[in-house]
Amino acid sequence: MAMRIDQALVVTAADTLPSPRVHLGNPRTGATLRIQQTLIAGAREFLRAGGAVEMSHPIIGPVTDPGSRGAKQADIDYYGHQYKLMTSAILYKQASLLAFDRIFLVAPNVRLEPIETSSTHRHLTEFRQIDVEVAGANRDDAMALAEGVVRHAVTKVLVECAADLAILDRDPAVLEAFIREPFARVPHGEVVRRLRSGGYPQAPGTEIEWEAEELISRDASAPFFIAGYPKGSRGFYDKESTAEPGTLLNFDLIAPESCGELCSGSEREFEYAKIITRMRETGENPSKYAWYLDVVRNGIPASAGFGIGVERLTRWVAGLDSVWQATAFPKLAGVVSP
Repeated sequence: MAMRIDQALVVTAADTLPSPRVHLGNPRTGATLRIQQTLIAGAREFLRAGGAVEMSHPIIGPVTDPGSRGAKQADIDYYGHQYKLMTSAILYKQASLLAFDRIFLVAPNVRLEPIETSSTHRHLTEFRQIDVEVAGANRDDAMALAEGVVRHAVTKVLVECAADLAILDRDPAVLEAFIREPFARVPHGEVVRRLRSGGYPQAPGTEIEWEAEELISRDASAPFFIAGYPKGSRGFYDKESTAEPGTLLNFDLIAPESCGELCSGSEREFEYAKIITRMRETGENPSKYAWYLDVVRNGIPASAGFGIGVERLTRWVAGLDSVWQATAFPKLAGVVSP
């Protein structure tokens, strides 16, 4: 069964979202949020069984993740100091490995997305991530763990949420088929080649564009990883391959049915001198990252990790047209809402 598209629920920046009374009173919203609760419970169950410790990380700080694909950071006045709302907990995740060698969190994030993202069906300005970091792990370990989290969480939905899937007209057999086989791992360059041979003008050596992600995921028979994005396309914390200079040891997990990216992750840069060099290469001022660099200078573990978008995962599993339908109080770029 293809994903159901309810045209009455498609929203762009020129439109308004439904009122909380209408949205929260819709049985489809209730079914979606119960599925989301089950997905988060499944992720927690899987990660805790593997020895990970759940933590609560800051939602404001002097700096945040700079690699947010065009989104702006939100500033707040913190007693006369300019702080940021978190766009990602990546820097805090690395530091947290000084306490535990496996950590995870269900983290709130705020990104002031460009106005044009209001019509992509996959961007929110306020969202949550299942964030994971593992000391001593490499990229392959992180991809295997992300795959395990997704498969376990979706399986839990299939077992516990049959009635909610029925409300949403989501065929459980479709979901079961998607998670039955191992998730393929496709090099970034191969994805670019496929796109260009199909007529899409994806530039080599650059981030895969949003429209291109939808194209390559449209006919996918299962979620799959894109691995090895080019240097310069991501943040300073993604480690560069020594075997393939200019290529980062990172990945995205792409969902089928035109949903695009569910998850991003990487093996991390952890050596002080290399981080300073990467900061300067990406145009970052190291002095902004004083607390983080102090931690790194005194030694942090090598690690790998990832973040899974809660609302994006919910959208795919529930078979929704737009990611805003997967949250109780949605916020889209340029759309004023509660």
